[in-house]
Amino acid sequence: MASLSQIVARICEDLIAPMREASRMLENLRQAGLGAEAERRCDEALQASARVLTLLETAADLRRAELGELTLDLQPRRLRELMDEVEARWSAPAEQAGVRLLVSYDGDPDCAVMVDWPRLKLAIDALVGRAVAIIGARVIEVSLGTRLGEEGFVVTCRVRDDGVLAEGADALQFLPAASCLDSGKGIDVTLGLALATYVITAMGGRLGMHRNVGPGATLDFELVLLPPRPIDRDPDARAPAGRTAHILVVDDNATNRMVVEALCDMFECSTESVGDGVEAIEAARVGRFDVILMDIKMPRMDGLTATSEIRKLPGAAGRAPIIALTANAGPDDVRTYLAAGMCSVVEKPIKAERLLEALENALADSPAPDQRVAAA
Repeated sequence: MASLSQIVARICEDLIAPMREASRMLENLRQAGLGAEAERRCDEALQASARVLTLLETAADLRRAELGELTLDLQPRRLRELMDEVEARWSAPAEQAGVRLLVSYDGDPDCAVMVDWPRLKLAIDALVGRAVAIIGARVIEVSLGTRLGEEGFVVTCRVRDDGVLAEGADALQFLPAASCLDSGKGIDVTLGLALATYVITAMGGRLGMHRNVGPGATLDFELVLLPPRPIDRDPDARAPAGRTAHILVVDDNATNRMVVEALCDMFECSTESVGDGVEAIEAARVGRFDVILMDIKMPRMDGLTATSEIRKLPGAAGRAPIIALTANAGPDDVRTYLAAGMCSVVEKPIKAERLLEALENALADSPAPDQRVAAA
């Protein structure tokens, strides 16, 4: 007979898919040109659904971790971006709590590693969330440092607060701090900290906690993360006739562009990037790209319109394979993208193997550069 925790975990897992669909529908509704008041309410609903979805995913992951079934999805990411996201995520909540947040990064700004980005961010969010909620905290210092070690990049994270700690308590007892429960963020913090311990352990580290010389405590962990490496594969399958692919990345989100660029670099492809459909048309007009990776929802001009306009360009520029990059990849969506002139779809969040497969197929179906020039 299943235990209560198993039943709760199963309920959480069953609710994740419909909650994601509800969030997607809210986002689509928000993009429908509503009035200011309706748009504001959509934003509030999106924020609420995002929090519920995070709780459900954390609870489901925690159960998998307890069963030893938690697996990591390693993708190439730049560590400097992580601290940018932490600062963006916690600046407003810290200010509302009357806490000064200091975020720093010490290392090569272009340092890229293979990491399960969502789970590493969840772990750091849990540490920061605890510090924000702790009684008496006025200053929180979040730092991430990287250095090259013998086996990879040594990544050290520290979250230091100046809150009030119980005298004589063991450090590990501070993690699910009672003061967090009084803050209204107790469920988020408690679940997040519990899962963070498993995540950091799964990545080869250990979460520690130490009393400061002054008030408060410091939580820290150290990981060794590998740099991105080329995938072992038949090079002829990726680049027919020994071609080196030159790829245009189109996305209005700078972080998304850097992720795709890092993946293309793994596949030994060169890239250029632009931020919307208008810029994509101009780039396609003057450049010769083997493949165009096109986001769908963008300001000024969306990906579907940009694709239709690119297809009107004369010669080789108008025939470059275009792959859609989008979170909306249902059957009806895919048919719409293909009808607009795209050749395939890669769903976000992007999996390296899926992007590689799409690029290989696009390159295999398109002529080599010298053939394209002759055809033009």
